[in-house]
Amino acid sequence: MTPHDLLSTLRPLLAAEAAAEAHGAGIEAADLEQDVWLRLLERTREAGPPAEPVRWLRSAVRTEVRSARRRARREVPYDPTAGDPAGGPERGGPDSCVEHAVLGAERDRALRDAVRRLPGRCPGLLMALLSRRDPTYREIAGELGISQGSLGPVRSRCLGCLRRMLTAEVAAPEPRGKER
Repeated sequence: MTPHDLLSTLRPLLAAEAAAEAHGAGIEAADLEQDVWLRLLERTREAGPPAEPVRWLRSAVRTEVRSARRRARREVPYDPTAGDPAGGPERGGPDSCVEHAVLGAERDRALRDAVRRLPGRCPGLLMALLSRRDPTYREIAGELGISQGSLGPVRSRCLGCLRRMLTAEVAAPEPRGKER
């Protein structure tokens, strides 16, 4: 496949994939497309065109989206009134970053523990959705042995069950014995 054929074949698919994924990552679809084209150019220069261009393209889009999400978590908007950025936890310095990381890890652990306590197929489905591999609905359905069309309704029921379970665990009683 010539580079021109590869470009004309992948252009509509990349535009669709970028438009679908960019909003969730908080980036512009055009920026995502540009990043993937650059990745393809670098790859063809080093190892030639991919053997399965469509599969490679989808994987590259998801990789770039995950990378954009990681960058967004690390970026801090510039605030000239904030003072010294390395001034300690009360000013958003390095200690607060460690604290946020520890609290985030604790929150993730608590969520995964709660998901494991769910009934039926819910733990498998929600753990697949929480996976760092970022599997597609088709991959999840294949792993769980259920139809792709039933994933949405099952996911909704599982999330509702998880919400009720966590609400019951966290809810504090109101005055005079009433619960929220």
